[in-house]
Amino acid sequence: MKPNSGTLVINIMNGGKAEAYEGVYQCTARNERGAAISNNIVIRPSRSPLWTKEKLEPNQVREGDSLVLHCRPPVGLPPPIIFWMDNAFQRLPQSERVSQGLNGDLYFSNVQPEDTREDYICYARFNHTQTIQQKQPISVKVFSTKPVTERQPILLTPTGSTSTKVELRGNVLLLECIAAGLPTPVIHWIKEGGELPANRTFFENFKKTLKIIDVSEADSGNYKCIARNILGSAHHVISVTVKAAPYWITAPRNLVLSPGEDGTLICRANGNPKPNISWLANGVPIAIAPEDPSRKVDGDTIIFSHVQERSSAVYQCNASNEYGYLLANAFVNVLAEPPRILTPANKLYQVIADSPALLDCAYFGSPKPEIEWFKGVKGSILRGSEYVFHDNGTLEIPVAQKDSTGTYTCVARNELGKIQNEVQLEVKDPTMIIKQPEYKVIQRYGQVSFECIIKHDSTLLPTVIWLKDNDELPDDERFLVGKDNLTIMNVTDKDDGTYTCIVNTTLDSVSASAVLTVVAAPPTPAIIYARPNPPFDLELTGQLERSVELSWIPGDENNSPITNFVIEYEDGLHEPGVWNYQTEVPGTQTTVQLKLSPYVNYSFRVIAVNEIGRSQPSEPSEQYLTKSANPDENPSNVQGIGSEPDNLVITWESLKGFQSNGPGLQYKVSWRQKDVDDEWTSVIVANVSKYIVSGTPTFVPYEIKVQALNDLGYAPEPSEVIGHSGEDLPMVAPGNVQVHVINSTLAKVHWDPVPLKTVRGHLQGYKVYYWKVQSLSRRSRRHVEKKILTFRGNKTFGMLPGLEPYSSYKLNVRVVNGKGEGPASPDKVFKTPEGVPSSPSFLKITNPTLDSLTLEWGSPTHPNGVLTSYILKFQPINNTHELGPLVEIRIPANESSLILKNLNYSTRYKFYFNAQTSVGSGNQITEEAVTIMDEGKMAMASRQVDIATQGWFIGLMCAVALLILILLIVCFIRRNKGGKYPVKEKEDAHADPEIQPMKEDDGTFGEYSDAEDHKPLKKGSRTPSDRTVKKEDSDDSLVDYGEGVNGQFNEDGSFIGQYSGKKEKEPAEGNESSEAPSPVNAMNSFV
Repeated sequence: MKPNSGTLVINIMNGGKAEAYEGVYQCTARNERGAAISNNIVIRPSRSPLWTKEKLEPNQVREGDSLVLHCRPPVGLPPPIIFWMDNAFQRLPQSERVSQGLNGDLYFSNVQPEDTREDYICYARFNHTQTIQQKQPISVKVFSTKPVTERQPILLTPTGSTSTKVELRGNVLLLECIAAGLPTPVIHWIKEGGELPANRTFFENFKKTLKIIDVSEADSGNYKCIARNILGSAHHVISVTVKAAPYWITAPRNLVLSPGEDGTLICRANGNPKPNISWLANGVPIAIAPEDPSRKVDGDTIIFSHVQERSSAVYQCNASNEYGYLLANAFVNVLAEPPRILTPANKLYQVIADSPALLDCAYFGSPKPEIEWFKGVKGSILRGSEYVFHDNGTLEIPVAQKDSTGTYTCVARNELGKIQNEVQLEVKDPTMIIKQPEYKVIQRYGQVSFECIIKHDSTLLPTVIWLKDNDELPDDERFLVGKDNLTIMNVTDKDDGTYTCIVNTTLDSVSASAVLTVVAAPPTPAIIYARPNPPFDLELTGQLERSVELSWIPGDENNSPITNFVIEYEDGLHEPGVWNYQTEVPGTQTTVQLKLSPYVNYSFRVIAVNEIGRSQPSEPSEQYLTKSANPDENPSNVQGIGSEPDNLVITWESLKGFQSNGPGLQYKVSWRQKDVDDEWTSVIVANVSKYIVSGTPTFVPYEIKVQALNDLGYAPEPSEVIGHSGEDLPMVAPGNVQVHVINSTLAKVHWDPVPLKTVRGHLQGYKVYYWKVQSLSRRSRRHVEKKILTFRGNKTFGMLPGLEPYSSYKLNVRVVNGKGEGPASPDKVFKTPEGVPSSPSFLKITNPTLDSLTLEWGSPTHPNGVLTSYILKFQPINNTHELGPLVEIRIPANESSLILKNLNYSTRYKFYFNAQTSVGSGNQITEEAVTIMDEGKMAMASRQVDIATQGWFIGLMCAVALLILILLIVCFIRRNKGGKYPVKEKEDAHADPEIQPMKEDDGTFGEYSDAEDHKPLKKGSRTPSDRTVKKEDSDDSLVDYGEGVNGQFNEDGSFIGQYSGKKEKEPAEGNESSEAPSPVNAMNSFV
């Protein structure tokens, strides 16, 4: 046992066997006041036994059958970690078809030809002894049979239909189901009569293992695993009972009583089964301990009444059941002590005015003393809101003033006595800078001064510190620090910056800053500035193992003072021809003591620098080879980052050549798992920069260190860094996903963060996948385009913008680490409310008549809700483009066309059209259309406007009139000779009824007759000009001429247009003729 300690040391490093110390240990600490005991400490030696030799027969299996390769590792303490590898020390790939069970066996749900191999090797790793045991290789040969028979699932483990499992509260519950079958079965888990606990449930080994962490009694119940493929299913029910070792509800606490007082010790614990509570006094069961009349035991409580000093003892409470026990010590100390004040007498407290003051009065006594404070020797007791009295006796003055200075007396009293103590309080004036440094602009090579004049309490000694850019002033003789100022001589551009004056006392600190700006001095034209000439005559003196003195002669400054010299070195041993920066010195210095590294062949050169630039390098100095030595430093930037879930890649930046300090540079790489009582594992590697540790647990922290060594020895002990083994995909999905729809295009999603243990990597954030399922207005599905939003860090909510109104959406959330994404949370369905619709897809206006228009439209491309109606507004437009009165019509949502009647003829209208939902109106589309003219007036307007006003047409009409006159004369002459022209003969022969004169009361062409005389159509008006009548012409119906727009009537009612050579269509608007009438029409009109 260690001296002056209760620590027992068992050392078997110098001999002895660990088995000799196996057993249960308990520590007892005893003095005159009682005895305390520790919990039982069990010591068991670790064991890593060898594998039992056995004869392994080759396994010959038919393709598609199941197979189990048994591991049966030796029983070790603690139990070994099992894994399967091949001869090349590569882990055997596992999948839903091939996986390792909790017992270490390798299960094949069905074997395939590629499973044939002779090196299935089971390894057992005993971490405590740092040993790995290997089983003899197992051979598997798969032979094929055609066809391969598919089979429904059967369970390989556990067997039977039911089993039981007992687990302790707070432990990890592991349930396993592995099934055979072809195709490979898929495993599902459910809890009968309940849900699997959220955020504590994980699936491992391709869902074959159900893992529930931190189990409680509520996790008891029946868990069913179901193995299913396309041919059927099999299931197994595991009845889980959660028991509990005792755990504290209220542990007993130390009790300090004075004689005659009462008190209680309470010891309450729970467990399953309920623990038994027993008491001990000074390590002896209370039933056989010396009697104490002031003590009474009542189950889990000891009641003390009118205690005496002899009642002092250490009591132990033991709560135990079949799964464990709890033990707690509680010291009942019965004291009769007058007050004692532990704060030193006349202690001096100093504070700055307007700051808080805390005056201590540490005390002890039994019964607990009462504390009172007084100011001055004969002052009254302190009370009021300007003071704060703490339970530990401290007096606080929140805002101390100068008049708070003085003597304060603390009085402690109980029924056994009284004691007092005096402390002193001094309140000081604050330190102030009454003249602060000011902003300065100075020319190069000038002089500048900053002032810093202070005022302080006369009893405090201030110290003034000047800083440049929050760092110490340069070590330069040009900087002169006075009592109240800072002066800079021969200012250069490097002196640009912020200068801060800091004043410190033992009680406070103040500061003030100012900026210095350096500008160029006016140039002197007569002086030519140039770079300096290179230094020369370099000489090495005072050669030592780690230093040498270099001297040189400067070259010409060339009218610009040399500001500094740069010294460079060449390592002819490791990097010949490469010059590296060594140091630099002020321009007034021509010698320098250089620090050297071992095992370097040095050459030096010097470069002079002035305001113009750098000189050419000097000639190199003579060479100087330093001796070898141990490395002075270790590799930098040591990191541990796993590239696979079961490895740790340790990397570092290798030492450069001259840093090796000698030949044979190597590295000692060491690692151990953090927060686990493991020894360091070390390996020495060549001059590389990476080492891979295999077989590590997934994403656990490791302590790592890399130490350099060479042929002469090791570098100093390296510092440790923390790395992590490889990441794996997260195990669980975020839970409690909730969606709050803010409006028709925006929603907010919340989720619970996943436990960090399940992330299995560095948490990078969460991804929200969301997609539109369907539009609620159309009820039609479309191609699902998932959108992804990423929220960095441990964020638990996010906004989803750009949603479509009145639609059904789904989303899920996944956690992301450096390896990738975890499983998705269950899809959450949410719906967006209605919005305003888009504009109708089209608006067409057809079939214009004298007083009506037909409107046709298409529904909105995006209804964004249930359409309630369409709104049509229209107004006339006159020739000056002025708008008339606006008319509004509401149209049911199921309509797609409308005939507008009672419109004005030959009028242009502008239409505004939009759709509505219950939320409001959408965007409108506009269109214009014109009703047609009265056809009689149309013809007249056509002549008067389009023809009569055209000069070319007047000339043409004159020529036509002359031609007609000539024809009439010829016809008149022939008629007088008694001849007939053919048309007359055919009319007499056929007597076509369509050519007969129209009856006045017939009414067929009434709407086209002249408004004044209402004369019927004349038969002669339809005689063709070529004096012939074609058969097909006579067969045409009157509809072709009377109700169409291809024929016209002249002012006298005669019909024109049938024999015009072609049927002309008039424009829909009907405002004016689209082209001039043909000459034949004109001729008929003239006749």
